[in-house]
Amino acid sequence: MMDWSDRHCRYFWRLLSQNALMYTEMVTTGALIHGDRERFLHYDAAEHPLALQLGGSDPEDLAQCARWAADAGYIEANLNCGCPSDRVQNGAFGACLMATPELVRDCVQAMNETGLRITVKHRIGIDDMDSYDEFRDFVATVAEGGCDTFIVHARKAWLQGLSPKENREIPPLNYPWVYRLKKELPSLSIVINGGIETIEDCKTHLEHVDGVMLGRAAYHHPWLLSEVDAQLFATPPPHHSRERIIEALLPYIEQELSAGTRLNQITRHLLGLYQQVPGARRFRRVLSERAHRPGAGTEVLMAALAEVTDRAA
Repeated sequence: MMDWSDRHCRYFWRLLSQNALMYTEMVTTGALIHGDRERFLHYDAAEHPLALQLGGSDPEDLAQCARWAADAGYIEANLNCGCPSDRVQNGAFGACLMATPELVRDCVQAMNETGLRITVKHRIGIDDMDSYDEFRDFVATVAEGGCDTFIVHARKAWLQGLSPKENREIPPLNYPWVYRLKKELPSLSIVINGGIETIEDCKTHLEHVDGVMLGRAAYHHPWLLSEVDAQLFATPPPHHSRERIIEALLPYIEQELSAGTRLNQITRHLLGLYQQVPGARRFRRVLSERAHRPGAGTEVLMAALAEVTDRAA
């Protein structure tokens, strides 16, 4: 979710679901240690419950970043062992870490000393890791460091030969391996990720595992999240229409614009809100053509809304 689940996106998503746990984009330890730490850790209190996803492979650096996450009020730090991009390969973290489970165990152990809840997100294997036993042994080894929650993208990652986009689509999904992992390691909390498109899909997976993570489906079809509270948490949704979502977002947009944020930095996350509703294409076109212009304000969003035939949808 790099460049997708930024703080503006998460604020928008929170208007759709009050219960879902939100994750930040992956932030590298180097960015926090040597960069603008306050900017990387900044979020709106309305985004809670919120977890910080970290990229790194040095136990001391990860522990320091976990401490900063705890001080900043995050409820969880998640170590990314699943991202296959060239950037993480050059930095020897992300999916590369699946080749060194003992190192991941040591990273988790160091992070755990901060007292913050630590989780790990990973694939079912990389490159020539073709056996279920290797997958299970990775999890079992990392668990020795004190991690009890694993978020499994149910695909392998090919670090050589496939682009990051291809790695999200080409390697086949293997949900049965994730189900089996839960059966064989029942004391661990297992969350499944990858190719999950609907709330019904979520319910099916929850018959076998402890949780479900949505990624691209939530981004491209955000209204999907409006079903989460009622269907999965038995609580009413915060808003009952897309139009109400936009109205609730307006004060945040005004506040951000006054702080120097450009309108399109926020509205780019709204492009899929009216997916499959009459006027959706016109809604997207108005935002795409006008939100990037200097001085663009909330009037652009309201003009886009006026293009939707069924505004109360």
